[in-house]
Amino acid sequence: MMRENGSVVVGFVACTVLLCALAGCGTTRTSNTLRTATEQLLISDAIDRAVQSIDFSPLAGKKVFFDERHLYDVVDDSYLISSLRQHLLANGCILKDDREKATFVVEPRAGAIGTDNHDLLFGVPATNVPQFTLLAALPPVIPEIPIAKRRNQRGVAKIAVFAYRRESGEPAWQSGIVSSESTSNDIWVLGAGPFKRGTIHRGTSFAGDKLIADGKSGKDQEQQGPVIQLAQEAVFPHALSRPSEIAYKAPSEVQQATAEESVQNPASSLEAANGEGPLVLPPPAKNTSP
Repeated sequence: MMRENGSVVVGFVACTVLLCALAGCGTTRTSNTLRTATEQLLISDAIDRAVQSIDFSPLAGKKVFFDERHLYDVVDDSYLISSLRQHLLANGCILKDDREKATFVVEPRAGAIGTDNHDLLFGVPATNVPQFTLLAALPPVIPEIPIAKRRNQRGVAKIAVFAYRRESGEPAWQSGIVSSESTSNDIWVLGAGPFKRGTIHRGTSFAGDKLIADGKSGKDQEQQGPVIQLAQEAVFPHALSRPSEIAYKAPSEVQQATAEESVQNPASSLEAANGEGPLVLPPPAKNTSP
């Protein structure tokens, strides 16, 4: 009987060792960027809103040189410069890399590009405990005990743009001071959270999952009309199908981006087109019918 029990024990130990040998483990390496995604979204969203509110239409059809040197020291200068250049093109301006070939010089500046935040806590904040001999067993820091907590973050962009004639230096146009803010609000209730909401979020989300949509319907978006927004896709058929130095008046009827149009006036220059820039069309409507 003892020999049988010993055999059972040996078999159990052997099975345990075999299972441990077959078991595996793995690790996942994670890393974070130096700047959080929220910070980058706040700044880029504020820049988008500020740039979008500038009306470059008085310079439509004009040859302009974009003087970007005053933006090199601001935060995310590459994104701001590219957004302004794109918006100039979307408004019908003709960008020239050579200053001597431009009629007007467009000069931007930034007064503020950055973020800040504000925290509000209902509960017991984190507290440092003085270390005495009698209290040596207590932890050095009492952790935060929140009943409700809120963190408001915002991104700010303040920019201005003006234009002048390159040869004479005469003032031609200015945008005025344009400022915009983007927001991201986090809320914790009884330890649950964060519930996120703000201009950089589409609705309300919890731990990355959508809870409430932003409420914008397709019908509301259709009522906005064919205005070309900075964040929207746009097609510029005249710039794609014709030489960049020739301007044509827009046809009386709106055409699809794939429509072909015969060349009627190839000798007219952009300066003689009554200030009208190249035709800008929204992208053709996608057919959603089955």
